[in-house]
Amino acid sequence: MVSLPSGRFLWQLATVLAVLVSFVAVWWLDRHESRWGDPLRKRLVLGVPWGTLIVIVGVLFVYLFLQQGIADWYRPLVIPFRAWSYLYPLGIIAAPFSHASPGHLLGNLIGTLALAPIAEYAFSHYPTERGTQTFTSFRTNPFARILAFVGAVVVVGIFTGMFALGPVIGFSGVVFAFAGFALVRYPLTTIIGLSASSVISLVYSALRTPITEAQAGPVFQTPWWASIAIQGHALGLFAGVVLGVFLIHRRKVRPNAFRLWLGALLFSVGQGLWAVYWFRGAETFVLYRALGTALVFSLAVLIAVGVSASDRPLIRALDLSRWEAASGLLVVGLLLLSVPTVPVNLTTVDDPTAPGLNAVEVRDYTISYAEDVPNQMILAINVSAFNETTRVNTSGVIVISEQRHIWTTAVTRGRLAFSGQETVRVGGVGWQETITVTRDGWTVVDNASVYKVHLQRPGAPETLAFVSDESRAGFTISNKNISLVPSQLGYDVIVTRENETLDRALLPAPNETVAVGGLDFTRTDDKIYVRDNGTRIQVAARETYEG
Repeated sequence: MVSLPSGRFLWQLATVLAVLVSFVAVWWLDRHESRWGDPLRKRLVLGVPWGTLIVIVGVLFVYLFLQQGIADWYRPLVIPFRAWSYLYPLGIIAAPFSHASPGHLLGNLIGTLALAPIAEYAFSHYPTERGTQTFTSFRTNPFARILAFVGAVVVVGIFTGMFALGPVIGFSGVVFAFAGFALVRYPLTTIIGLSASSVISLVYSALRTPITEAQAGPVFQTPWWASIAIQGHALGLFAGVVLGVFLIHRRKVRPNAFRLWLGALLFSVGQGLWAVYWFRGAETFVLYRALGTALVFSLAVLIAVGVSASDRPLIRALDLSRWEAASGLLVVGLLLLSVPTVPVNLTTVDDPTAPGLNAVEVRDYTISYAEDVPNQMILAINVSAFNETTRVNTSGVIVISEQRHIWTTAVTRGRLAFSGQETVRVGGVGWQETITVTRDGWTVVDNASVYKVHLQRPGAPETLAFVSDESRAGFTISNKNISLVPSQLGYDVIVTRENETLDRALLPAPNETVAVGGLDFTRTDDKIYVRDNGTRIQVAARETYEG
């Protein structure tokens, strides 16, 4: 019996055919006017951006093997590969080439695929100076130049890891450096390349999920701009621009100022470099949109002036040319983005003691849960100007490693309350372990919930990590108050009158009734009701989660 192709396969096949037909049709229309591969072969060996491909393979290798994404594609090991502190070199070196999720990885790889070939084309595998022959020296060797391109990518990556405002992770700083380098030589082509990345992303999504069905529902998420390393992106862009400026000056190329300004502005706005923000706690953020708008326009004109300036004298007495002054401004801009991050990134753990009730130990890591506790990441060198704004309280799953200079909220209280269960992966090079975090509780009528949080290592019993305070219902019945409180065996109901405890007992099991302080409490369908003299009122309901 021959099985027929599935509907998903047919949609994927239709997508591939549509892409191929579209491409071949345009090639057929242009076949007599130009040979598409000729310009590429003049700059790239066999017309292929080999450096870009090597970089993509390298970043994939880090995700699959260093972060162990090959074992769990959707949950890579992240915590040990963030740029936590200069005192933790592994994080500084690994962070620029590591990623937080497959979506994060693929987004940066698509950006690399769209923008890095333009930068590599501008750099060229072959010498561009007239009269220079290929293979006459190491500098003119195409294979050496490919390796030089890859080496430059590694250096820029480590640079962004060192001077991005940590703890960052991701290749996006280098992707922005590709864009900056390409913008200097081919500003409008770079914008086209950015649009091409959207096309690549669309085709990939169409092949991966041809049809998506979705329903309206609650979602726990932070603002999109609060999850982007704006400073790291700007740092990468500036680094790419500075490198590009020195390259085109050496090659005596002077791009059009308006195209530079327009390309830089469109890129900066399209990539959200205007989204300047700061945090006011674990789950509260503030966006400075007006400031960001002014900054992207200033950035565009700075790039246009810095790149297109001529060698004509600006100050004859100082023998200072316009290009030297303009490029100097770009370097100053790069320094202003880089140097202030040094004291911020020179951090350590102030108090390695785990907050909360109980903690789980995994080698050099301590995992606990606590609420409204001070973040213990402090500056290794005291800078009083930062003390007031950087010391904030936090709530959630706390991961501490004094050895790695890590103190972080891996899962916020709000996210755990939304999902009910989360996992936290800790580890290092060649090892990892997953901790499951679970919350259960009761929502008390007209008041806060009561709940517990448990931590569990694989194959080990649960550890009670946190219990909330008691919560009193917002009504009285027969002049009696009713409170719920977590206990060793579960949750207790307490009946009081005028600050005097009348009675206390464990909440009834499903479909059972228990008498407490002269009141009858019944549990029905995960809800607790109180009854007295014919009056029946709901006291609490089991927490529900969206995870």
